[in-house]
Amino acid sequence: MKDLVTVGLDGTLQSLSAAVWAAREAELRQARLRLLHAWILLALEPTGAPAEEAEQNYWPYRIVDEARAAVRSSHPGLPVDVSLVRNDPLDALVESAEQSDLLVLGSRGLGAAARFTLGEVGLELVTRIAVPTVLVRARQDVPAGGASRRVTVGVGLHAACEGLLAFAFETAARRAIPLHAVHGRHFPSYAYNRGGGVERSAAEQAAQDARYELAAALRPWREKFPDIRVDEEVMMESPASALLHSSANTELLVVGRRHKGRVLPSRIGHVVQAAVHHAPCPVAIVPHD
Repeated sequence: MKDLVTVGLDGTLQSLSAAVWAAREAELRQARLRLLHAWILLALEPTGAPAEEAEQNYWPYRIVDEARAAVRSSHPGLPVDVSLVRNDPLDALVESAEQSDLLVLGSRGLGAAARFTLGEVGLELVTRIAVPTVLVRARQDVPAGGASRRVTVGVGLHAACEGLLAFAFETAARRAIPLHAVHGRHFPSYAYNRGGGVERSAAEQAAQDARYELAAALRPWREKFPDIRVDEEVMMESPASALLHSSANTELLVVGRRHKGRVLPSRIGHVVQAAVHHAPCPVAIVPHD
């Protein structure tokens, strides 16, 4: 553990919301928070006339100062580091992620300086780093009431996903809220009759098999985190649709992205794409074996 949470700032409301979200997460982890802003045209402090430097660097300093003020207001005792980097935002974030336990970004941005927060550049960033990334939309109030405060994780059962489940259970444990484990899958081919309909008995058996597999995958984690309430749900539909249908009352939606060793894929799956673009809550993308 590096005990460091990094948030990328671009001056948008979304990145300011990301800073506040990251501050809470850092406090829960008892970690430091790094406020990072990268701009390739950032003036080097030792060179040029002071007035010119101050004018050129006005917006970078304003961006980090606003984020620092928001963090101090909501989390006054949190240790905060500020990092202004003269580099391309994507390269700076990749380098910073290697030094962090978690990277947090605003999920939308406006203008060229904010392109890394979402879209092709943001998704490229996700594929280049081996630490979890959380994408946060503009700030929204957390729904009141324990029943609506939960962490939702999409669980695939075709291969091991220990890193994903570890992140989801640990996140729910830090917040002392329930974990909602969702598995979506299509009906198998044998469940369909010649007319294209679904045979009821075959459909029930397929759903029962999926529930059994989900329970088996979660059993060791239930034992490791006995104080966490875990709600299991199987939906016989596409994994992406299942997750989106479960995200309305969720504090954080956790999805996995598979990688092997140091070789990261150049593309992400459709489940992650759907979650990033359509989920109404913050989305954590967790690389795992």
